[in-house]
Amino acid sequence: MSDYYDNLEIREPERRNRELIAAVSSQVRYAQHHSPAYAALLEGVEPERLDSPEAIARLPLTRKSELLELQKKRPPFGDFSPLSGPELAYIFASPGPIYEPGSRRVNAWRLARAMFAAGFRSGDLVHNSFSYHLTPAGAMMDSGALALGCTVIPAGVGQTELQARTIADLKPSGYTGTPSFLKIIFDKADELKITAESIRRALVSGEALPPPLREYFDARGVQVSQCYATADLGLIAYETEAREGLIIDERIYLEIVRPGTPDLVADGEVGEVVVTSLNPDYPLIRFATGDLSAILEGTSPCGRTNRRIKGWMGRADQTAKVRGMFVHPSQVNEIAQRFPEIGRVRLVVDWQQQQDSMTLECECDQGTDGLRDAVATAIREICKVRGEVRFRSPGSLPNDGKVIDDIRRYE
Repeated sequence: MSDYYDNLEIREPERRNRELIAAVSSQVRYAQHHSPAYAALLEGVEPERLDSPEAIARLPLTRKSELLELQKKRPPFGDFSPLSGPELAYIFASPGPIYEPGSRRVNAWRLARAMFAAGFRSGDLVHNSFSYHLTPAGAMMDSGALALGCTVIPAGVGQTELQARTIADLKPSGYTGTPSFLKIIFDKADELKITAESIRRALVSGEALPPPLREYFDARGVQVSQCYATADLGLIAYETEAREGLIIDERIYLEIVRPGTPDLVADGEVGEVVVTSLNPDYPLIRFATGDLSAILEGTSPCGRTNRRIKGWMGRADQTAKVRGMFVHPSQVNEIAQRFPEIGRVRLVVDWQQQQDSMTLECECDQGTDGLRDAVATAIREICKVRGEVRFRSPGSLPNDGKVIDDIRRYE
């Protein structure tokens, strides 16, 4: 079994389907008894009747906006999570703000499976550059690495020169973080004339991995794999050495629905990713991620038999993920409300010089350098990501209701 994390990955597909449907039924029953929010949302649902994909598809969707509103009324988790007291290890905060629970369970976010598929093994030294500040990304990767028996360098974000020198000194074989930051570290190491060549494998997430960037890593002898995970759901899907789509994690139930509806689409058709988590600590039922993807036909050449998705294909709403952080229209509006001098605004997200860029275009009569600096500071404080500011003449932005314009093209 050295090629696979466990036997679940090579189950006969029909057996997997039966077991996942039964697991969803059990999770619904559990949520009705342990999550007051779902006791209300799923009132009248009979779990024993959830015996097919069609039956599960009739359950209501849960959206992030609902979590946000219920958390305001019943903090910290809106009565979705049963965790409290000594069982609750962490409370994380994501932009919104939305609060997520962290349990004491080993490998709670299930990242060990993705790391194993990426080539990480017991005894490896892993440089983890995901954020440890409020958001759970750093802890998510830590939990997977520690479950595999790896040793972790908790690098976090920023301090590029220090990170490059740490890699040169300690010689980790693995990296976890965003792909753009790994390139930044390599470039900094080259500039300092030190070596970061100990890194032979990487598990990246939080942003796209376009072909030119993958080719850059291949040329440096680094095997890079992607995974798709969220703070609330944990691991959703992961890449293997086959590099043909992302294989769905074994401990979730995934559907693709037509955006704006709860209706399933045919395999191959692009739609919104909806996930039912089988995690008892945070039992999200038919949670609409807002991400777009599609089911790939067939199975992976790597031997794993679960279904695959094409990967992240954009957002079903205007929310954008920039350098690993979600940026919401409500945050853009909050920035604008701080400054009566500016009118209509639009956040333009682009891909420049192999990394995400973000520019807030603001209609303004008299845009001063002081105002530009103040708006840039507000972007950083509210969105937790740096952005540029560009002033536009009043009436020059389209009156089309668009707050975030994601124009990234990975070519």
